[in-house]
Amino acid sequence: NITVVPEIELPGHARAAIAAYPELSCNETFLPVPGLWGVFDDIFCSKPETVQFLKNVLDEVVELFPSEYIHIGGDEAPKTRWEKCVNCRKVMAKNHLENEHQLQSHFIQQIDDYLTSKGKKIIGWDEILEGGGLPKNTAVMSWRGIKGGIQAANDGHQVVMTPNSNVYLDLMQGDGIIEPPVYETVRLKNSYDFNPVPEGVNAALIKGGQANLWSEQLFTYRHLQYMLYPRAWAVAEDLWS
Repeated sequence: NITVVPEIELPGHARAAIAAYPELSCNETFLPVPGLWGVFDDIFCSKPETVQFLKNVLDEVVELFPSEYIHIGGDEAPKTRWEKCVNCRKVMAKNHLENEHQLQSHFIQQIDDYLTSKGKKIIGWDEILEGGGLPKNTAVMSWRGIKGGIQAANDGHQVVMTPNSNVYLDLMQGDGIIEPPVYETVRLKNSYDFNPVPEGVNAALIKGGQANLWSEQLFTYRHLQYMLYPRAWAVAEDLWS
């Protein structure tokens, strides 16, 4: 059986939503959709109105997807706007939060509470560990290496290992001179060397691994297939064994 786990990214990677609803941002000014991948300062504001908007979105997501988990992202969310936002300062003062990382944890905690009430669990990228106080039923995807996954497992969280050094299949697998240049390089050997269960970690907490094929620089299906194989077979062998 195949289960689709949707990802509703928050609080970062939200420029499309902010373009449609500028009031969801801290500056509340219209910004166009960038059209290319990037890490942008303009993210969802932490104010209650934005949280309520996301709850409304998740109401629809929960109805559409029967999966146990809903992915909430949590990665690559600069705190630049939050640091100067009056509304964010109010949320921090009201909830006795010391910094913006704790503010993100508070943001995610509200979403977790809501999804838990709907019978769902959340999973997010390893940045969600940074503010501390992660809900125990939250799972973590470790993409910036395996360090975040080890920390999450040691804290008792379920983990999916997906380190960019081994299983990011959108990265070049050969020399940029002879193939379309896409960021860095992950060789076939790197994928074969992938071990989702590091030493000293409770293996029962490692749900598995995941290979990622982000496609913002893959412009043809032929290029996509070239990036996928044979590394996907290597990852499958890693996880099977």
